Amino acid sequence: MIKSMTGFSKAEMSENGVTASVEIKSVNGRYLETTVKLPKSLNHKEFEVREIARKALTRGSVFVNINIQQETAAQAMQFNEESAVAYFGAIEKLKKRLKIKETITLDHLLAFSDAMIETKQDDSSEQVWKLTNKALNEALKELEIMRKKEGNEIDKDLKKRVKGIEEGLAKIEDKAASRIPEERERLRQRIAQLFESDEIDEQRLQMEIVILADKLDISEECVRLRSHIKFFHETMKLTEAVGRKLNFLLQEMHREVNTIGSKANDAWIAQIVVGMKEELERIREQAQNIE
Repeated sequence: MIKSMTGFSKAEMSENGVTASVEIKSVNGRYLETTVKLPKSLNHKEFEVREIARKALTRGSVFVNINIQQETAAQAMQFNEESAVAYFGAIEKLKKRLKIKETITLDHLLAFSDAMIETKQDDSSEQVWKLTNKALNEALKELEIMRKKEGNEIDKDLKKRVKGIEEGLAKIEDKAASRIPEERERLRQRIAQLFESDEIDEQRLQMEIVILADKLDISEECVRLRSHIKFFHETMKLTEAVGRKLNFLLQEMHREVNTIGSKANDAWIAQIVVGMKEELERIREQAQNIE
């Protein structure tokens, strides 16, 4: 399966007045390189963050930015319901005893010092790390979705371009099949012109044709190129990271196409080869971004 190395994701998790925010950005890279930015209180967790990223990703330059936000002291206050209910009951009894008709309001309850309690959290606690861990894994899942989505688009483009190379190869193979008889006749005519009325040494002519045919023969290169194309298609279907394998196959394909162009010594084939090289270059550019 083709996956892009480029992507961006963000995830937030909130609990007990603490919010963990994780942003991940990835771009293409030869190996997996992870840069982590953490709040000071979580610096001791950098290795764990890298390990989590390493298990989820194979290649690319990855930037992980983690922020922890806490509510202020005022925001982190929580109403003490248990105390409020007790105070309300006590006030009701007092009202009845003293025959007071005034309605009990929230202001009456808030007058008691323990009606509100603080819920401040320490952002270096294990509880906050667990929250951060959840946000990190969620962000990595979102990144994976984005990289697969872009990878699908790359997959479509590569298949289209490889098909163009296969079509060019088929044309070259058809042309190559008729080249030896054509070159044989062309060589005979050239020798006849050189020697004019002299009789042509047929044995020597056949020897020259064999030498020429060997120089012009591109059948092995065509077979190898077709084999590389087959492996290219098969590699694209693998579930593992395939970027390096595809780049290696592209090098081999480029080598065979170059050899075909230089050995064929034919203007028409040379034109087809130029088109194949252009497609290979476009594929190479795309492959640089495959995990």
